[in-house]
Amino acid sequence: MAGKLKITLVKSTIGAIPKHRRTVEALGLHKTGRSVELPDNPCTRGMVDQVKHLVKVEEI
Repeated sequence: MAGKLKITLVKSTIGAIPKHRRTVEALGLHKTGRSVELPDNPCTRGMVDQVKHLVKVEEI
């Protein structure tokens, strides 16, 4: 798990529950289609698991 994850927001957070909106924002995603690269660790994996229906994840 020492690599990085490329996380892309593929679905809008407009209809999402507030907890999921805050999680997406905490990941550093603000607009649909934007991507961020974050370290692959249990904290990041847990956040991604909460909003897996809104994001696309690729291992780098």
